[in-house]
Amino acid sequence: MGYRLIINGKSYDADVDGEMPLLWAMRDALGIVGPKYGCGIGYCGACTVHMDGVSVRSCQVPVSAIGPARITTIEGVGAGDVGRRVQAAWSALDVAQCGYCQAGQIMSATALIAANPKPSDADIDAAMAGNLCRCATYVRIRAAIKLASGQPQEA
Repeated sequence: MGYRLIINGKSYDADVDGEMPLLWAMRDALGIVGPKYGCGIGYCGACTVHMDGVSVRSCQVPVSAIGPARITTIEGVGAGDVGRRVQAAWSALDVAQCGYCQAGQIMSATALIAANPKPSDADIDAAMAGNLCRCATYVRIRAAIKLASGQPQEA
């Protein structure tokens, strides 16, 4: 069956089964490979995308549930001011180590700052809790979120 998906502001026709997770439709059918497969159960956050501005795990969202929602991936998040600031902070602080989880981390951080422009440490912990980093770059992730939100850096 065919589905029309709006991803990063562009319309795509995906001829996929409606139960196919969005992650696989993007990666396998549409060639959008920024969202990564991590666990397949929505636990690790590597596949995080925005669905109408809200972070979702694309491995858990069937294509049939998308409807007219607009999807933003790591490839498109930098088109917005908050996404640009988050990506710049990630680069400035050299957050990524292996980098595998970072697309999902950036997507969650962008959604956080868009909803809460000056998040506290507790807000950051809550928003980022569903994103796992095997390299344990959590201190740099928190610092990048603070930098992107214009807050003072801890010494």
